[in-house]
Amino acid sequence: MKLLNFIMEGKYRLGVKTERGIVDVETAISVVTNNGDIVRTMHEAIEGGREALYTLQSFIDQALAETESSIQAKYLLNEEEISFGACVPYPNKIICVGLNYRKHAEETNSLIPEYPILFSKFNNTLNGHGSAVLLPKVSKKVDYEAELAIVIGKKSKDVEKEVALNCVFGYCNANDLSARDLQSRTNQWLLGKTCDGFSPIGPYLVTSDEIGDPNQLEIRCLVNGEVRQQSNTADMIFRCEEIVSYISQHFTLEPGDIILTGTPEGVVLGYPEDKQFFLKDGDVVTIEIEKLGRLTNHMISEI
Repeated sequence: MKLLNFIMEGKYRLGVKTERGIVDVETAISVVTNNGDIVRTMHEAIEGGREALYTLQSFIDQALAETESSIQAKYLLNEEEISFGACVPYPNKIICVGLNYRKHAEETNSLIPEYPILFSKFNNTLNGHGSAVLLPKVSKKVDYEAELAIVIGKKSKDVEKEVALNCVFGYCNANDLSARDLQSRTNQWLLGKTCDGFSPIGPYLVTSDEIGDPNQLEIRCLVNGEVRQQSNTADMIFRCEEIVSYISQHFTLEPGDIILTGTPEGVVLGYPEDKQFFLKDGDVVTIEIEKLGRLTNHMISEI
């Protein structure tokens, strides 16, 4: 199932992508007769797990079977006309893995890490598909990073890697935008990673049953239509199950927590200095991962 958040009258609303369009769940509940307890928000869907998804899917099937087109028109939306929000708007934690693609570590002349390098972002960085990213005045070196994001589906502590993917609700595209000059100012990366809007995610949160093996997905980043990154999650040093297990050995993961799993080669930082063209006003960045759709954002300069 492909879930999403869209913004209506300043509030997040849960949507489900179908072949007929986006189903506005809240409106559909109000006009379609149903006997189930249907989730109304993304976090309710995540916390409700498999049972909640089954009930939601049954309800969506019922709504799409409605014969009155005038009724369907109330809750079927054109995807091109909605305002996307971050597909997971209120995570308890945003955990990031640095230098997790072998070729990316090599292009930045970094040692291959022995353990996952972890850092964090905050909720102020979250952004949705189609939204603008404000390039901060304090940085001249904002870089893109295409990443696969894992969204945790249940409380997880001390999970063995063999079963770690059972703890995953779904996956989405992410752009771990990074202000390289701020990131390298000290040996702590936080400042360069946490500017407002620096974590666009989406457009959809795709449930894990639709993905199969997350360690075998094509991943790309395009800037103004030019391919800058093209790789496969198979190049990750630490696989998705290893990451979830490793983190859970140290602290508890909660439903809705987001893990950004690292970026492949092709970032601006990996180019020779005379060819490092960082993001500027007007640039359009698209992250594309197999089975997850396309996440696009445009850059604007802070006045």
